Amino acid sequence: MASLFTDKVKITIKSGDGGDGMNSFKSFKGFANGGPDGGDGGKGGDVYIVGDKDKNDLIDFRFGAKFTAGDGERGGTNNRFGKGGEDVVISVPLGTLVRDAETGKVLCDVYTDGEKKLLARGGNGGKGNVRFTTARRHAPHFAQKGQKTQVHTLILELKMIADVGIIGFPNVGKSTLLSKISAAKPKIANYHFTTLSPNLGVVRYYDKSFVAADIPGLIEGAAEGAGLGHDFLRHIERTRMLVHVVDISGMEGRDPYEDFKKINAELKQYSPKLAALPQLVALNKCDVFGAEENVKAFKKKCRKYKVFPITAVTGEGTKELIEAIFAVLETLPPAEPIPADEFEYDTPDVNEFFIDKDEEENVWYVTGGLVDMLERNVILSDPDSMAYFQKVLKDKGVIRELKKRGVAENDTVVVGNVEFLFKE
Repeated sequence: MASLFTDKVKITIKSGDGGDGMNSFKSFKGFANGGPDGGDGGKGGDVYIVGDKDKNDLIDFRFGAKFTAGDGERGGTNNRFGKGGEDVVISVPLGTLVRDAETGKVLCDVYTDGEKKLLARGGNGGKGNVRFTTARRHAPHFAQKGQKTQVHTLILELKMIADVGIIGFPNVGKSTLLSKISAAKPKIANYHFTTLSPNLGVVRYYDKSFVAADIPGLIEGAAEGAGLGHDFLRHIERTRMLVHVVDISGMEGRDPYEDFKKINAELKQYSPKLAALPQLVALNKCDVFGAEENVKAFKKKCRKYKVFPITAVTGEGTKELIEAIFAVLETLPPAEPIPADEFEYDTPDVNEFFIDKDEEENVWYVTGGLVDMLERNVILSDPDSMAYFQKVLKDKGVIRELKKRGVAENDTVVVGNVEFLFKE
């Protein structure tokens, strides 16, 4: 049973949290507190994406996937750093475009084999208590917590990397042509929609070569989502030129030239840029009785494009077609990856705070980046740490804003994991 080709998926990623700093003191026989020696926590693992030429689609992620890097370990005694978290590396086919699901922004375009891009950086480890010693504070009894990271949702979208896109109606001989001019072995049968996924093949001619992609058959309405066409049009967005295969035999009672016009209309509706690509026309199945007259009629109507009569199943006429393709490619610039947007995940503003009141419970809640920072740095059991906490609330304007909003004596105020009664 053939597996379903998968070229667009949604995944979630999370880089590792930073490890907490260590709060400890040297201890010798007969001397319990010999000074702080708590080390820093380890950095959380990063999340990377890497191109793999041996992968063909995104089937590994078809039912959703979660990628979580390792958390950094807590700092140790004796000023030992905590171990860093394990990185996660996601392998994808070449041509995978990575977007942020929420904004649609392009994070990267994985274009070459082995290309490795950072998607999410791990959280920094917290500082150990030895880092908080000062000339006045010789024995800090607190350490910093590791930085927490957020879950992000990404969309992976595969856009085949090929020089030439082979297009046309279903069952016109695209797969047969690809198998004849390259080493590709696509599934071929005499019925519509044989090709359920794009097939890639390398076409070699003396010391030159190009990559061709057989795109599943387009039909009328493909640009609007009809049939298979809409799902696969994205795979010709990178191609430098097109080869349009037309069944010139007329065996199915269709007008070859009308089919040709309909496919080009679909291309133009989907993307004017695609429709403007250089295009050669391959009139296939010329071995069928009556095809010769159809070729003459087609050439009279189609004067804009170069036309090549071929019989894909025998290879007749394909040498001339290949030579023409190389001639066109030599005039075109090389394909380039899609540029990434100027985008990075927001880091909390450590000066930002919000105040909300639960009227029913008469409780004030302070949230925001400032509170996240305080949660990392405040140890409730340490007087120095709590003094720092109170000073920050005053210096950053939290107390002033609470008064402005109408906080009263002995009202409950919750700042992160700290709850206290408000006092003037």
